[in-house]
Amino acid sequence: MKKIFTLVLGLILFAAASQAQVFEPVKWSVASKKLNDKEAVVFIKATIEKGWHIYSLNLEDGGPIATSFDFSPSQQFSLVGKVAEPKPKHDFEEVFNMDVSYFEKEVVFQQKVKLNGDKATVKGKVEWQACDDERCLPPDEYSFAIAVK
Repeated sequence: MKKIFTLVLGLILFAAASQAQVFEPVKWSVASKKLNDKEAVVFIKATIEKGWHIYSLNLEDGGPIATSFDFSPSQQFSLVGKVAEPKPKHDFEEVFNMDVSYFEKEVVFQQKVKLNGDKATVKGKVEWQACDDERCLPPDEYSFAIAVK
C-alpha cells in the first residue's frame, strides 16, 4: 500500500511541476564605451519578449514598479548625472487605473561615468517589473559588472 501511495504522490508532483511555468520575458546585456580619458558611458540593454513590457524610470506612486538602477560605490569612477532612458510609450492601464510609461521589444539605458584612472569596473543592479496583457510578474533584479578600459 505504501508503494502505491508513494507512486501516486510522485506522479501528482511530477504532473504539477510540469504544469508550472517560469516566465523570464526580459534578458539583459551590458556594454561600455570610453568617450575620452576621463569619461565613459555604460549601456544597459533590456531585450523584451513580444507581448511583454517593462516600465520607465519615472512613474507616479500607486502604479507598477518603476525600473531602477543601483550602482555600487567605487574609487574607480563616479556617476555623472542620472540614468538616461529613451522616450517611453504612454498608455492607460486599467489594472493600475493610471497612465504609465513603458518599453516594449528593447530599451537601452545609459549612465555616464567619470573615470578616476585608466580603467574601471562599473558594478550595479537593475530592478524592474514585467507585465503583459494578463499579468504582472513580481519585481526582478539583474546584477551586472562591466570593465571600462
